[in-house]
Amino acid sequence: MSAASVEQPMDTDGPPILTAIADEIVERHPGYRVEIIGGHLLVSPTRDARHASVLTDLMRLFLAAGLHGETEVLQSVAIKLPTGAEDYCIPDLVVVDADVDDHLIENNAYDPVCFRLVLEVTSNNWRDDLKTKVGAYAEAKVPVYVVVDRKHQRLHVLTEPDGSEYTSHRVHAPGETVTLPDSVGADVALDVEQIIKAGQKKSD
Repeated sequence: MSAASVEQPMDTDGPPILTAIADEIVERHPGYRVEIIGGHLLVSPTRDARHASVLTDLMRLFLAAGLHGETEVLQSVAIKLPTGAEDYCIPDLVVVDADVDDHLIENNAYDPVCFRLVLEVTSNNWRDDLKTKVGAYAEAKVPVYVVVDRKHQRLHVLTEPDGSEYTSHRVHAPGETVTLPDSVGADVALDVEQIIKAGQKKSD
């Protein structure tokens, strides 16, 4: 999916400007995802079938590994960001503490403190996932950020957030198996080739 970025002036004394615009876009274009990062609106169209296939496979894997009970594995749950008064992201997949409902802040966005992992599957907006969102998730102190990079056929695992960056950023290629940090709540091993393959369009 492609993403359009729109910057609006921030009026901290008036009503939420960007949030109102985001709500209007979603109302007029059902299926679109709207996020706000650093005073910019990121608008992404509906995801394709291969994007959804990656998420289905990962959810099955995470649940089979035991990520339920003390944690939940969920799709499209908004995380409130510290990068701006109205800022939030809607990751493709998250692992959150089971008491996530107690951490609702506003506009269906939740406190970053309950997020153990956020994961994005790239489409045409891969630059946002690999650049813009890295800084946003790091500032939110999300301990593990995973990017399934379909364009370059790589899996990125970012850990150890420090300020607006992650001090550890490992890139994995097909043929490798990646073990996620224990902080996610279970032993999870990712077969990079299998994940990347799920995200590729099937040939006729």
